[in-house]
Amino acid sequence: MSDPPPASAPPAELAILIGLPGSGKTSFARARLAGHVHVSKDLMPSTSRKDARQLALVHEALAAGRSVVVDNVNPGVADRAPLVAAARDKRAAVVGYVLDADVQECLRRNRAREGKARVPDVAIFVNRKRLQPPTPAEGFDALYRVRATEGRFDVEPYAT
Repeated sequence: MSDPPPASAPPAELAILIGLPGSGKTSFARARLAGHVHVSKDLMPSTSRKDARQLALVHEALAAGRSVVVDNVNPGVADRAPLVAAARDKRAAVVGYVLDADVQECLRRNRAREGKARVPDVAIFVNRKRLQPPTPAEGFDALYRVRATEGRFDVEPYAT
């Protein structure tokens, strides 16, 4: 295990975003978590082992005492478990943000995207089927529900 950050440094945080494509995860990360290192598989187009690369970036940032936001769908417990374990290894807080948007809203937002930012509609439906609500038992220190409305984000405790 690595040494904890110096007492004067605030503890690092791992923020895990959970939500369908088009739910507003990246916009939320930019608006509310701008001080965090932004890690997203979408930013790794030529990487073949994206999960391993993502985890390496998380470890690297947390080891440096920096907070990190993981901006991916993160639909299931198995997807989130390695991230939670990395945070625990580095003694970082683990916070989950569930982007609450229904399928129709995600489809509408996705259709407004251009280029590689737009995903096939099927990606939204497939991820909806895979989406498992997070629970504190996974290792989260805090869970929040985020609703994007008219350019702002309403954040409230996530009721499990």
